[in-house]
Amino acid sequence: MILRIVWLAAALLLSVNFGSPLGAAMVREPAVAGRFYPGDSQKLKKAVMLFMDEAAAPFRQRPVALIAPHAGYVYSGQIAADAYRQASDYRYNLIVLLGAPHTVPGFNGVSIFSGKGYRTPLGIAEIDGEIVAALIDADPQFLFRPEAHRREHSLEVHIPFIQVLFPKAKIVTALVGTNDRKIVSRFGKTLAGAIRDRNALIIASTDLSHYPRYPDAVAADGTTLEAFRSMTPAVIDSVLRETETKKIPNLKTCACGEVAVWATVVAARQLGVDCARIISYANSGDSPVGSHDRVVGYGAMTLSRDPECRATSLSPESSRLAPPSTELNTQQKRRLLEFARKTIEHALNSDTIPLPRSNDIFLSQPRGAFVTLKKHGRLRGCIGHMAEDKPLCQVVSAMALQAAFNDRRFEQLRPDELSDIDIEISVLTPFREVPDADAIRVGIDGVRLKKNGRVAVFLPQVATEQGWDRNEMLDQLCRKAGLPAGSWKEGAQLYTFQADVFSESELAHK
Repeated sequence: MILRIVWLAAALLLSVNFGSPLGAAMVREPAVAGRFYPGDSQKLKKAVMLFMDEAAAPFRQRPVALIAPHAGYVYSGQIAADAYRQASDYRYNLIVLLGAPHTVPGFNGVSIFSGKGYRTPLGIAEIDGEIVAALIDADPQFLFRPEAHRREHSLEVHIPFIQVLFPKAKIVTALVGTNDRKIVSRFGKTLAGAIRDRNALIIASTDLSHYPRYPDAVAADGTTLEAFRSMTPAVIDSVLRETETKKIPNLKTCACGEVAVWATVVAARQLGVDCARIISYANSGDSPVGSHDRVVGYGAMTLSRDPECRATSLSPESSRLAPPSTELNTQQKRRLLEFARKTIEHALNSDTIPLPRSNDIFLSQPRGAFVTLKKHGRLRGCIGHMAEDKPLCQVVSAMALQAAFNDRRFEQLRPDELSDIDIEISVLTPFREVPDADAIRVGIDGVRLKKNGRVAVFLPQVATEQGWDRNEMLDQLCRKAGLPAGSWKEGAQLYTFQADVFSESELAHK
C-alpha cells in the first residue's frame, strides 16, 4: 500500500498515452486515473468525500468562481476540496473549467473541448455543447485542439469533484494556451457574456510555485495569492514577474495556470464579482509523502459578489511561531492519534492520504516522533522520524503511514486488521549528548548510539518492556546498529532524549 501511495504521489512526473482520437461525438477517456487520483470508482468517491469532510468552513457568499490546484490528490486534494467547499452548498447547472496546457504548450489561443464529455471512473461528465459552440463562434483564436486535451491533467483531476458535488451540472473545459493578454482578456469577456444568464461556476485550475525549497515556496506563494486576491490582471502580471526576477533557487514558475486565473478574473469582473478571499494554502512538502527540498505550491480561493467584502489574507507562516508550552495536553494527544488513524484509514479506503494540518501552534512545531502499532498487545509496526525538521502533525501522519505499510519486519496492514490496532505515539525531546553510559536513566531516557557510521535508537520504554538493565540495553542497541555487543564501551557517541508516550487505549479511559 505504501508503495502504491508513493507511486501515486509521483504522478505529476508521469505522462500517459490517451488512446483514441477526439472528435465532436467522442468522449474524452481518463488519462491520469489511477495515478493522480484513484482509478476505482468507490475509492474515488470515498476520496472526494473524505477530503470534503475535512474542508475549510465556507464563507456565506455564493461563489461565482474558484481558484483550485490540479496536482495528484495525495498532494493537493485537500486544498482543492477547500475551494469546492465554498460552493458545495449551492446548485449550479454549468461548471466552467479553465486550465493551462502542460503536454502541448505554446499554441496561441484557447482550446475549448468540443467532444461529448469527460469520462472518469465515476461516469461521464457531459459537455454543454451550446456554450462551447457560442465560444468557438465568437473568435478565431477560440477553437478545439484535440491534442492539447488528450493527456492534460489540469482539467481532468477536477471532474470527480464536480461529479460528486454537482452531479446534474454540465461542464465546459478550456485550455488557455497563450500569453497574449489581449486574447486572454477577450476570452474572459466572451465567457462572461456566454454564461451570464446561466447558473454557472468558473474554476481556474492552477498550481503555484514549482520546485523551490519549502521556505522559498511559502514566501513566493503568499505573494502570488495576494496578487490573485487583487483581481487586477495588471497587478497579477507585475507581481509574478517581479517574483521571477528575484532568482529564487529552482523556481521555474510562480503559477502554471496564471493565464487561466487571468481569464477567470476578467470573466468574474464582468459578472459583478468584487471580492476575492484566500481560503487555504499548502505545498507538496506538507504532505506526509512530500519532501521539503523540491516543492509545488497549492492555494484555494473564492471569488464572489460581496459589497461588504473585507480584505482577508492568509499568512502561511503563521503556524510556524514558537508554541507557548512544551508539553502536550490530552486534547492535543487525541488530535495526534486521530491524525495517525485517519492517515491509515484514508490509505486503505481511498488510495489517498489526508493533509495533516492544525490551527494548534504546538502541533505545528518541528518535533521528532515514533508511531507504534500494536495488535492484541503485540507489535505490528513501528517507524520513527528523529530530525526536528517538520511539523509534529505531519511527522505523526507520515510515520503512521510508514508503520502500517513499510515496516519491513511485518506484512502491510490489511483493512480487516485496523479495528484491532492500538496506535501509540512517542513525541520526542531534542537529543542531548552524554559523556558516558552512567548518565543514561533506564526507563526514562531514550538512547541514540552512533559509531563508525552506524546509528541505532531505542525509545525510553523499550528497556523496561524487555526487562533489560543499562548494559543489556546498550548491548542490544549495538546489535541493532550492526555492531558487536559491548561496542558502546569505547569510541561510541551516546545521546539521550525523553518521550511523551500515549496511546488510544490509554486515552480511552480518560
